[in-house]
Amino acid sequence: MRVSVRLFAALREQAGARERTLDVPEGATVADVWPALELGEQPAGLLYALNREYADRTAPLSDGDEVALIPPVSGGSFRLSDEPLSLDAVVREVRRDDAGAIATFIGTTRARARGREVVRLEYEAFEGMAEAIMAAIADELKERHALLEVAIHHRVGVVDVGETSVVIAVSSAHRADALAACREAIDELKIRVPLWKKEIYVGGEEWVGSEARYQSEVSGETV
Repeated sequence: MRVSVRLFAALREQAGARERTLDVPEGATVADVWPALELGEQPAGLLYALNREYADRTAPLSDGDEVALIPPVSGGSFRLSDEPLSLDAVVREVRRDDAGAIATFIGTTRARARGREVVRLEYEAFEGMAEAIMAAIADELKERHALLEVAIHHRVGVVDVGETSVVIAVSSAHRADALAACREAIDELKIRVPLWKKEIYVGGEEWVGSEARYQSEVSGETV
């Protein structure tokens, strides 16, 4: 059987390619992919997706399958934080001498949602996987646009009304690429990253999945 393997971040650099094609025997499982790549010791916390769905290592493979290997990420440009977020800190992570534009997105907790008065939000994440998916999204954005760097920071825990819940910064030589990628980044984050929020209202509460709504500010900066 033949399967395609997608690699992200440090694994992509280690393999020297974003995608590899492997021949695997009948009856092979997701766990057989890493040894077949011959990249040395498997990193702790490595995550797998089979045909764009998270998969266990015991999942069987079929001819033509796509397996994505998602490395663990901690801190740095893709971060979960229970402390207030800093726009300046995120921008510093993407600022480069070659950047002609830095686009930013700031998501804040608004006072009303779904016709009710909001008291606060409470965010919960699948830590480890969430940061890894953020890094994968950044890699994909770099494939589609001429970007320099991408950074994403997201709050977990309690976020009061008016506080920042997410900050994204994207740098590029040109504003069009930075602005387009910044918009795509928040759209992808809402759909794919394992983050959930509880909206606490006056008189009630509700868990909301990855399609959380954010107020945003997108700005371009010439440096």
